[in-house]
Amino acid sequence: MDREDTLRRLKNVEGHVRGIQRMVENDAYCIDLIRQIQAVQAALGVVSENILHDHLHSCLITAVRGEDPEERERVLKEITEVYSMASKV
Repeated sequence: MDREDTLRRLKNVEGHVRGIQRMVENDAYCIDLIRQIQAVQAALGVVSENILHDHLHSCLITAVRGEDPEERERVLKEITEVYSMASKV
């Protein structure tokens, strides 16, 4: 995933969130709001997954192949923390 694709996806999410704000202002039906919120969450999930994929295939690989054991541990700890946070959401 490249930077331009990530930015395009985030701008789409931003527009979607603005649409949800307008729906709230216009007293839209609750279930319609929930569906739109779920769509935004799914879109952000895709962005997050793509960024994590890139991180695993760049930063993590570099750290694992590197000579610095502290850097390996730091990167592995970050991955563990991100995974732990994701499972709580």
